[in-house]
Amino acid sequence: MRKNESEKVICAMSGGVDSSVAAALLKRAEGDELRSPSRFANARVFNVIGVFLKLADVPRFKKGEKNARKAAKKLKIPLLVLDLRKEFQKKIIDKFIKEYKSGRTPNPCVICNREIKFDFLLKQAQKLDASYIATGHYARFYKGKLLKGKDKEKDQSYFLWQLNQKQLRHILFPVGNYTKKEVRNLAKKFKLPAFEASESQEICFIPDTINIFLKKHLKLKPGRIINTQGEKLGEHQGLFFYTVGQRKGIKLPGGPYYVLDKNIKKNLLIVTKNEKDLYKKELTTDNVNWISGKEPGLPLKVKAKIRYRSKAVLSKVFKIKNNNYKVIFAKPQRAVTPGQSAVFYRGEGLLGGGIIC
Repeated sequence: MRKNESEKVICAMSGGVDSSVAAALLKRAEGDELRSPSRFANARVFNVIGVFLKLADVPRFKKGEKNARKAAKKLKIPLLVLDLRKEFQKKIIDKFIKEYKSGRTPNPCVICNREIKFDFLLKQAQKLDASYIATGHYARFYKGKLLKGKDKEKDQSYFLWQLNQKQLRHILFPVGNYTKKEVRNLAKKFKLPAFEASESQEICFIPDTINIFLKKHLKLKPGRIINTQGEKLGEHQGLFFYTVGQRKGIKLPGGPYYVLDKNIKKNLLIVTKNEKDLYKKELTTDNVNWISGKEPGLPLKVKAKIRYRSKAVLSKVFKIKNNNYKVIFAKPQRAVTPGQSAVFYRGEGLLGGGIIC
């Protein structure tokens, strides 16, 4: 590519500070300011097109669209607003409800990244003859490897384990080499309207709480609460209100009690007073994806995370059959939860992951 040419990039803009700064960095990508891999060394300026994905009818998306429009105007880039509410309802919200109904605790962000954000945006990029898509994720991709973001507290690689090499070759993570503090300072420097925006911690399509949301979409089915000896301690209003390891909301006298397990067929909530019962030495996963595209030599020593905010621990991965694997921890882990993701790392690199059975 000659120096006076530019590459077209679609940048997902949610209206938040991270995606706004990602778009700004792409627009201003001169010299080493973007701190991107060498494959962009000759691209003096990116031709940036902002894209806002309207995913649900909740206040967060109305506010996000407004902020995204402001940021795009400030950066003098076009903004496409794409209505994906039907697709999002079918692929994310309906599946989320179905998982809770079956007794699992899903992570919708993992599925959304694969099914909606990256898959859809890559198809949109092809239509617009764009070379890349970009997001505000705190992660990095270099020489075929998906790496943790520089800011270890904000690293979002955990949510990206279902991506593949074909997708990753066309994805940019402009803020991956920055800390959150640096990103906020850049937003202020670029005079972006989102520089003081608060962090978004909750599930994007739920306007209040998960329990209120589930009450609206699932029928209450009361059942027995029992201990590990099978003795009845009380009644629950629906298994979907509980997740493994939960302490609050059980409402039994003489506690605290912890949710140990759920028997879906018999509609039983199994609880324990002994927190040590929550610790497990191993788990099994299915739907495993390897970022490299190839299964590594097994058994494999890794550091595994069983939820976004948990610490990665030394583990060993074994093949069971087909796409099922067993993970054995060097140290037992608390509240291994079916439906969540077990994600495997080696150093800074994300090797892959799977859904906990």
